[in-house]
Amino acid sequence: MYSHVLLTVDLTAEKPGRKALPVALKLCEAFEAKLTILNVVPSFESPTVSQYFPAGSEAKIIDAARAELEKFAESNVPKGQTSETHIALGTIYDEIIKFANRADVDLIVMGAHTPRGADYLLGPNAARVVRHSGKSVMVARD
Repeated sequence: MYSHVLLTVDLTAEKPGRKALPVALKLCEAFEAKLTILNVVPSFESPTVSQYFPAGSEAKIIDAARAELEKFAESNVPKGQTSETHIALGTIYDEIIKFANRADVDLIVMGAHTPRGADYLLGPNAARVVRHSGKSVMVARD
């Protein structure tokens, strides 16, 4: 049923992938699927934001995120599981959808916190991915 599962993780969370990781791993095991782990680094494109960072900061942040994501995968993905890691740069929900299409995944697995206040009006990233992705999405609540 699933041959390629995309797990999205927020490396800034206290416990990245706390709920979504076990779900993704169980699905990969059950369907002998490949696992791809994605972290999205928000873009510095806005002049309002980028002016506060020295030149080259974005590249350093991406390199640090890549190293942290690889460490996350090494620590959490069982040795027999086929997997790879990717970093994207941009708007979180948009980059997840673009990556899922480009990588031709069958299922996106992501965590989501319990909605509070403004989330009902604005919608968290998970809700936007669910609404706008043409892929199946499984959301594991934290």
